[in-house]
Amino acid sequence: MNITTLIENKSGGKEELNTEHGLSMYIEIDGKNILFDTGQSGKFIDNAKKLNIDLKDLDYAILSHGHYDHSGGFVRLIQEINPKIKLYVGKGFFHEKYNLHQEDYEYVGNDFDEDFLRSNHIPVEYIQENSMNITENLIAFTNFHRNEEFENSNQNMFIKEKNKYKKDLFLDEISLGIPSKEGFVLLVGCSHVGIVNILDTVIQRTNKNIHTFLGGTHLVTEEEEKINRVIQYIQEKDIQVVGACHCTGKNGETMLREQLGEKFKNNRTGNLFTIENI
Repeated sequence: MNITTLIENKSGGKEELNTEHGLSMYIEIDGKNILFDTGQSGKFIDNAKKLNIDLKDLDYAILSHGHYDHSGGFVRLIQEINPKIKLYVGKGFFHEKYNLHQEDYEYVGNDFDEDFLRSNHIPVEYIQENSMNITENLIAFTNFHRNEEFENSNQNMFIKEKNKYKKDLFLDEISLGIPSKEGFVLLVGCSHVGIVNILDTVIQRTNKNIHTFLGGTHLVTEEEEKINRVIQYIQEKDIQVVGACHCTGKNGETMLREQLGEKFKNNRTGNLFTIENI
């Protein structure tokens, strides 16, 4: 199984590739080609071409949650490349999502809606159960527990319903897991529900350890005390590969690198991860 980071905030040394504040990963597993998130703009499509990845062969697209930096390239994908793929999203994905900046609510949600899916004949499945197999070895997880209260931040994130704003609990958030002989490989989008909550939920549901996780951890605005608690959890659970990126932030990445050493891997645009022991 191969996982390629098609776009992320920074370059992995391939300067010809686009970067942006966003995330998109391409998964090859069980004879299927799957896209996990579509970045902010659709520039991941240009990167895929340069990496010799043909997105016309995609089977599924899975969007981790309804924020622009994870779903913003979906319209371009459908209109220019592949109009026939199946879409998986979480329940509540199409809620109107906002970020409260000072006293103004800034829209940070999707640039397409369910009407776009219908008009383009795109089949969509809403993942609501705790875990669901997308393929034999690719499992979607949602409905994460919130046991670690120190992680329940997102104080500036809201959804708008009937012209009223209420806190976004990110009930739509999805992570993907792949079992391997060494333990689960977990892909996360932005971890708004808390990266420890996500990791711990998967461990409890599967009764298996996590060997690797890749993706955004939303530590970008967090204090060092919280980041240290996250690192402590990673160390306690003996997670071997930490490819934290995107919304992890400079300070978060620096602390992870300093305290985890070789276990921390730069997950940058163009990087390839191969898992052989499924």
